[in-house]
Amino acid sequence: MNKLIMLLLFSITTNAYALPDCHSGTIKIGDKCFGAYTFANGDKYVGEFKDDKAHGQGTYTWGNQGKWAGDKYVGEFKDGKKHGQGTLTVGNQSQWAGSEYVGEYKDDKKHGEGTHTYATGNKYVGEWKDDMRHGQGTYTYADGNKYVGEFKDGNRHGQGTYTFADGDKFVGEFKDGNRHGQGTYTFADGEQLTGYYLNDKYIPTTCKNMGLVKGSSEFGQCIITLINKL
Repeated sequence: MNKLIMLLLFSITTNAYALPDCHSGTIKIGDKCFGAYTFANGDKYVGEFKDDKAHGQGTYTWGNQGKWAGDKYVGEFKDGKKHGQGTLTVGNQSQWAGSEYVGEYKDDKKHGEGTHTYATGNKYVGEWKDDMRHGQGTYTYADGNKYVGEFKDGNRHGQGTYTFADGDKFVGEFKDGNRHGQGTYTFADGEQLTGYYLNDKYIPTTCKNMGLVKGSSEFGQCIITLINKL
């Protein structure tokens, strides 16, 4: 079977092919090849090669096929994968049209420090792990809301501050994207709700909405029961 079919150059695309050692049109310096190669599916790579794989600095431009159509990556590669510092710009034909990521990669995934500007106008600046927001970061929404704090597996998780465009602010704990644990919600007029939150809801308010009277033993037991679920 042809070597171009047997060796994969990129794990991120299902139709990419590996290159023969310094194919026609490239030059070899040491153990690296420098040049350009256009794949059968219309994708194109320009840059450094090593052992038939993109390795070093290069530019990979996707053709007009598949979910990556029109996308472009400029940066570092290792063993055929995005690895190191780079910029991924999403083209108009892609399912993520209009977005851009600038930052670190590891084994083809966003990993380390990076900035992702989304087509919606939202923007995340912070830490990544295995293609997901993970660690400390700042997520700014197009509507003016803003979250600064910890993330886990792509969601707000841990200690953080969420500031609303209307002036409200929550400072406290989050879990799976929701207010969860201890925290203080401060309204724009200065009123505060300090205490425990469960799945984005203030526990005393939840008990009140159940028809329980504040100060009653039932109300107190409700709060204790819900706090124990945290």
